[in-house]
Amino acid sequence: MYDFSFEITYDAGADEYVDRFIDRESLRSEAIYSCLDPTELWALESVTGDPADLTAVDELLLDESVDRESISDRACRATRTTSLMANERRRRVAFTYVSEIEYCEAVPIIAAKNVDGGLLFEQVRTGDTVRWRVLVQDDSKIGLLYDTLAAKLGEGLSFSFEHLTEVTNWERGLVSGADIRAEQREILTIAVERGYFETPREVTLEELATDLELPRSTVSYRLRRATAELAKRFADREL
Repeated sequence: MYDFSFEITYDAGADEYVDRFIDRESLRSEAIYSCLDPTELWALESVTGDPADLTAVDELLLDESVDRESISDRACRATRTTSLMANERRRRVAFTYVSEIEYCEAVPIIAAKNVDGGLLFEQVRTGDTVRWRVLVQDDSKIGLLYDTLAAKLGEGLSFSFEHLTEVTNWERGLVSGADIRAEQREILTIAVERGYFETPREVTLEELATDLELPRSTVSYRLRRATAELAKRFADREL
């Protein structure tokens, strides 16, 4: 297997969805895509950030008329169905199914047309940059894919190649992250942001509990459960 990685950088105003990330530094999107046929694809996208910033992106994330896939100046002609899988204070997870594709210059569709065999895609979106990792069985047509992607870019978009490497495994945290309960994940995120794990600590459990308007015992329990789950996952990967 081969990992083909690249970045697409967007000028402000080139894409309304990316503009939300440019304007709001706390936003981060992680997504996995699958496209076995050029006529359909699906995506599972997790967007995290400050609550106010997430509210600002909700409209575009869930609007089925918004084209978040195309990298060219031409919009996709397809049917889009979006479902909200998780709605948390600092996180949204949306599932999007794009079907009956007549025309769409999206990275997964372009790759499916130019590279033989199955492909898996990872996308990370922060600020003005969208980073792609494409897992392919064979690297013989990567050059063709590189040229095609660069040629399809719309105005205000630029392409930057990162690397092509042979891999034996490809770990993803997007789906497994759901194993931590939403309330535990929220407290863990706030604890990290407030400096609870710094040395010396920048915030106490009492202060976290006050901010969250929860009993200290509840905050302590949820924080212990979240860190225990993360420790177990780390140990499982190392064994």
